[in-house]
Amino acid sequence: MTGEDAASSQRRPIVVATIAIAAAVAIGLATSRGLAAGPEATPPSPHANDYLPSISDLMIATIQPRHERLWLAEQDGNWEFAAYELGNLHGAFNRLGHAHPTEHYISLPDMIASVTEQPFKELNSAIQSKDATAFTKAYADLTDACNSCHQAFNHGVVEIRVPNRTSASDLNTDSSRPRN
Repeated sequence: MTGEDAASSQRRPIVVATIAIAAAVAIGLATSRGLAAGPEATPPSPHANDYLPSISDLMIATIQPRHERLWLAEQDGNWEFAAYELGNLHGAFNRLGHAHPTEHYISLPDMIASVTEQPFKELNSAIQSKDATAFTKAYADLTDACNSCHQAFNHGVVEIRVPNRTSASDLNTDSSRPRN
């Protein structure tokens, strides 16, 4: 064996050991990152699912925009979209009642149903028959029903109105105007 061969054979175990250590470190890092990223790495917070939007949040985010779009659809003669928004509005009220089963010791789903059932039926009928006059009456009745519910829950300051083309919202914030 030459000197070169002897040096090479002495370096070989060191090179093999270095490669083995590098591979072990790489595998260890990859495994630890995989575990950290996995669902079992960080237990979920016990409060992760505790957020519940308030009634007001749900009204502003889901009910009010659908109320407005329902009106706009009819104004534009888009009866198909009006039917779609009526279904969305009905569903949003159902989800609100499911999220908040009681308010001030009153069943919110029952209260919602008692004030909206008839206007929803009338709106559906008006939309199906494409009757703008019946729609106008049923929409006003629904709007009045919303306001009666606000009154019942001591939130009379929240007054909804039939939108108009010049308003940016169906929420009446004009305190100088007489209330319904």
